[in-house]
Order: sequence, then C-alpha cells, then structure tokens
Amino acid sequence: MLAKHLGETIKARRKELGITQPHLAELADISTNTLYKLERGQGNPSLDVIYKLAMVLGLELKLEVRKDH
Repeated sequence: MLAKHLGETIKARRKELGITQPHLAELADISTNTLYKLERGQGNPSLDVIYKLAMVLGLELKLEVRKDH
C-alpha cells in the first residue's frame, strides 16, 4: 500500500513538473528501471533513492510514528 502511494506521488509530481522518467532518473542519479518500478508501486526502494527523488522533485519527506491500539 505504501509503495503504491509513493509511486503515485512521484509520478504525479514528475508529470506536474513536465519531467520525463529518463530525465528524472538522470537528475536523481538512479537507474531508469528503478524509477519505472517505483512509479508502478513495485520494488523496495532504499531511503537514499527516495531522498534523491524527493530533492529533485521538491517534495518533503516526513516520518510518521503510528501507535496501534
């Protein structure tokens, strides 16, 4: 569920900025294949990959601690 939401957010922001997948991958210094998978909600990206994409896309990373009752 989280991977799908993350992928949708990255894809929407990329399109909003008018950046192609190959160009975003280059700007973030990640492989195009990694970006393809991430946008489809597949794979398990490292925090480093997520951070690089967030910086290029101007997105903020937030860590939310949830307490289950």
